[in-house]
This record gives sequence, structure tokens and C-alpha cells, in this order.
Amino acid sequence: MKHLGLALLTLVLVSCKTSFEMIDKPIIFDAERRALTLDYLADRYGLEQEEPIITPKMIVLHWTVIPTFDESFEFFKAPILASTRGDINGAGQLNVSSQFMVDRDGSIYRLLPETTMARHVIGLNHCAIGIENIGGTPDLPLTKAQLKSNIFLVNYLAEKYDIDYLIGHYEYTQFENHPLWLESDANYRTEKTDPGKDFMHSVRQATKNLYFEPIPE
Repeated sequence: MKHLGLALLTLVLVSCKTSFEMIDKPIIFDAERRALTLDYLADRYGLEQEEPIITPKMIVLHWTVIPTFDESFEFFKAPILASTRGDINGAGQLNVSSQFMVDRDGSIYRLLPETTMARHVIGLNHCAIGIENIGGTPDLPLTKAQLKSNIFLVNYLAEKYDIDYLIGHYEYTQFENHPLWLESDANYRTEKTDPGKDFMHSVRQATKNLYFEPIPE
């Protein structure tokens, strides 16, 4: 079986000895952001859609580098990309975001519906659910509480959707020759290190019974 059954999933969550709650805290998704998302899908991926929805096949783990939840949320909230993101603003005005954000105490916030497209990973947003973790600097390494919450979210999403891949943001370019990769600009890339190899290893070890597909070499 590819995914854990409900009974085994419950066992995994009980073993974490943590109570998990998803707090809905939506970013602005008004007519402007909807239009920008549809434009992004068309311009970057050649996907002409009537609704800005995705079919999730992948979970991508991130860190924000921004030190607090409030600051990170404010950065994601508006529809238009901040002028400070000169590294990616040539690829569209749509602001960066993710479906989930995990605070340093492990609190889980849902910023968007899980099947609404968020801009968080080049080439793969059309099929990827993003989980952002607050922190990620040497002074603010990701926490054990965040690790537990990420493990919970991966199990939750894999039970709900037909997820094939679990990756760290730093691994996204390994999909360049994969059928899921749809980025139209061969030069549009950024270098990433999030959420760190140790964090990814720990999440993978805890979710290995989900039997995700191996990442392309």
C-alpha cells in the first residue's frame, strides 16, 4: 500500500504525544490574486484554467528565514509580490505564499485551501502543496515542535491526496526533466537550501511507510 491507513496514521500521531490543530488564517485571495494566479498558471506552465486550482502530487517543505510568524504572514498576505524580491519579480507579479505555515512552537496555520495554487517553488506550483516553517537561520534553526507538525501534515496530506513526492525546496531542480516540471523559462532558477538536509532526513525517516517515489537523480 502506498499510503498509511487511518488506523496506522492515528498510531503515528499518538506516538508524537502532541495535539495538532490547524488554524485557518487566510491570506488575501481576492479577484486580483485570483487573476494573477491564473496568469501565472498560463504564462509559466501553459495551463489555461478557469479556476486557480491544483491536483496535488507533491509536498514541498520550506523555511521562511523571516524570524516571526507575524512578519512572515504579512510578507505573504498581499496579492502583489514585494519589490524586494528582485530575484523572482521578472516571472510575474503574483506574491509568494504557501498553503501552510508552521510557527516555531509547532502551531499549524492554513493560509490557503489545499488545492488552491500558491507560488512557492519554481516549475512545480501547479502540483505542489507548500509548507513554510518560521525561521531557518543559524540563530533560529527549525525546532522539534516544527518537525512534529511537518510529520503530521505530511501524513494528513498523503492520506487525503494522491501524493507521489515529498521534497525539500533545495531539491526542486532535480525535477527539471520530469513530466511534472512545466516552467517555461529555462533561465528562471534560484538557489535554495531550505528546509535543511537534516530536517528533511528526519521527516523522511518518520514518513517512510508512506512509500513516496524517489526523487529524480
